[in-house]
Amino acid sequence: MIVTYVKIAWRNLLKNSFYSLINCIGLSVGLAVGILILLWVQDELTYDSFNTQSESIYKLENRVGTGASQQIWTGTVAPISEFAKREVPGIRDAVRMTYNGAYTLFRYQDKVFNEENTFFADPTLFTIFDFRLIQGNQRKPFLDNHSVILTETTARRYFGNTNVVGKSIASDTTQFTVTGVVADFPENSSIKGDMIFPISLRFKDRYSAVTDGKTQDNDFHEFDYTTYFLIQPGKDVKNIANTLRNIHLRNKPDDTDLTYLLQALPNVHLYKSDGSEQGIETVRMFLIVASLILIIACINYVNLSTARSLLRSREVSMRKIIGAARTQLFVQFLIETILLFSLSTLVAIMLMYVLMPFFNQISGKKLVLDFARPHIWQVLGVTITGTLIASSIYPALLLSSFEPLKSLKGNVSAGLSESMFRKTLVVIQFTVSVVLIAGTLIISKQLKYIRSKSLGYDKTHVLSFYMRDLPRHYDVVKNELLSQPGITDVSRSNFNVVQIGGQTGSSNWDGKEPGETMMIRFMSADKSFIPFFKMQLKEGANFTDKPSDTKHYILNETAVKTARIKDPIGKRFKLWDNEGTIIGVVKDFHFASMKQKIEPAVFLYDPGNMNRIYIKTTGNDAQEAIAAAEKVWEKFNADSPFQYAFLDEAFNSLYKSEEQTGLLFNIFASIAILISCLGLFGLATYTAQVRRKEIGVRKVLGSSLAGIVQLLAKDFVKLVFIGIIIATPIAWYAMDKWLKDFAYRMEMPWWVFGFAGLLALVIALLTISFQSIKAALMDPVKSLRSE
Repeated sequence: MIVTYVKIAWRNLLKNSFYSLINCIGLSVGLAVGILILLWVQDELTYDSFNTQSESIYKLENRVGTGASQQIWTGTVAPISEFAKREVPGIRDAVRMTYNGAYTLFRYQDKVFNEENTFFADPTLFTIFDFRLIQGNQRKPFLDNHSVILTETTARRYFGNTNVVGKSIASDTTQFTVTGVVADFPENSSIKGDMIFPISLRFKDRYSAVTDGKTQDNDFHEFDYTTYFLIQPGKDVKNIANTLRNIHLRNKPDDTDLTYLLQALPNVHLYKSDGSEQGIETVRMFLIVASLILIIACINYVNLSTARSLLRSREVSMRKIIGAARTQLFVQFLIETILLFSLSTLVAIMLMYVLMPFFNQISGKKLVLDFARPHIWQVLGVTITGTLIASSIYPALLLSSFEPLKSLKGNVSAGLSESMFRKTLVVIQFTVSVVLIAGTLIISKQLKYIRSKSLGYDKTHVLSFYMRDLPRHYDVVKNELLSQPGITDVSRSNFNVVQIGGQTGSSNWDGKEPGETMMIRFMSADKSFIPFFKMQLKEGANFTDKPSDTKHYILNETAVKTARIKDPIGKRFKLWDNEGTIIGVVKDFHFASMKQKIEPAVFLYDPGNMNRIYIKTTGNDAQEAIAAAEKVWEKFNADSPFQYAFLDEAFNSLYKSEEQTGLLFNIFASIAILISCLGLFGLATYTAQVRRKEIGVRKVLGSSLAGIVQLLAKDFVKLVFIGIIIATPIAWYAMDKWLKDFAYRMEMPWWVFGFAGLLALVIALLTISFQSIKAALMDPVKSLRSE
């Protein structure tokens, strides 16, 4: 019986090859794109889930500051983990990590490597987390301070294989011995790196020469460490966080504004430690988009199947008359759908293989379509099963429900021709399409707004790089660079102006209230920095590069306003332990993503802490300027590779995720329109086929080409219009919510929604018109010959 059903289903697909092809293309594209997006969503939702103890691992963060300057710091102090293990019940173990900026250049034989993705860590990194050592001792990965753990890829890069334990690599000052090789960190891990050094080496370098008595056991000032705790199941993490705060205040009583926060490892990637959303909004957005694209593909199938049910009503009736049960007919039509879905799934899988590299490139992922991995089958199974059920049940029920006598008399026609269900599905398709088009336009306009908005400084034609050994010869370097025809100015600082990394709450001024903390960004710069970037001094004076400037500060407008300092020039200002005077106020400028409001900032003069150089070029002579900078670099840093970046590139990197979202929305909107138009094309073809005799009669009676095209198109145009009306408020709400992530956002113009609707309408009209004109041009004699 099943074999017979399959044969009948195959014959029907071949007999109606045009509609089968439309359905197959729509389903294949919908499934391929929907599954790719769902794999991306699954990857985001399963971050860090490979760790068997993930539910017991918590990341420690801090809420710091008071009032408007309150924020979350992901870095913690070094001693808190040791105090926690000794004094806090429920904490089983801890691991600390911190970025390695001290050892970056390594040599092995005649090879030189510049490493940027390395860090220091406690040995417990390999017992708390599931980072498997291929070689080495999992419980004692570091033998001493001269040990290093390499990832598989890094080991092969240096030595050509992974049997490397005992081999040595050299930095500028230290010889390191490889004591282990760790499997490459999973792509969906919050912790990644190429080389891991013992954190005891960081402490030795930091505290061996200090004279103020600070050690890794009592330094509650440096928030430079990422800390994770392994906590016993069932323990109250809020009580643990409060206990940790009390320990901190016992050792540093003036940090009254600090609150410790513990966040479960599975939530770290998508949520902030205070519970607010971080990346989950994008995940939800993509999940909705994937669902909508799959729904549009299902709607195509349902629409064409129900529309063509008229042509099969007599076939069904005859089967019923000769004894076929409704259940048998239902199974037959279900098998037809399954057969079409099987073909579409095969095509979709082939499409996924083709599209995967492109999808990875624009999404920033490294997804692999490996059918040996269970999660691939989970996504495929849920998606295909859900789509199959959504597409097949209603058409099968409808086709198997015809009453034989009515169908044979032709009475079923009128009821189905006015099917509100089919019209509703078309409206849904174009509602989704218009929402996606409007979303694409608004994302594009917001990114354009960000790029065109005045930053408060000039970043054009500026290249920058970390100087390494150049600061000791800075005056010579500067003069040599300024002698080059393509270079107009040179300056230096300690951070990249596009994104100032330094921040502290250790500041004081006259009028500061008890318990108040102003979180302030700090940047060390020379006298040429402000004029170099064409920043505006609102009042006061610039640095002079004289030794007295070490006691001078220049604040931005927000810092003056937040601190409530009136007539700031000459007023006292203290940063850390350095008492000084405010000599200037610079007009506010953007030194972070425009998702953040401008924060308080202060410029200070610290010649020993300016290791980033800025070189302004004429633009036309940029290559000559780069060559001149490289020549100077090689003169003083001959053993290390020259690496630079233009500030425009650094600025664009702040909005990389938004750029990716915009590009993906462009693609999703195009796919939604494509699938919707495929269905519309099929319905228009079917309508023209059903009404061909009516069209013939109208032509004989004198109807014009335009009149017939209007007759066939007007119903579809009405449905598209309804879709536009429904889509507009939905799109406005969704994009208004997306724009709330930006502190500086454009106003949504009304014409964006009008243009999105007009574009969808034009595309729909072009789709319909082809079949409508073809039907209108048909010879009426041929269409009436059978009457």
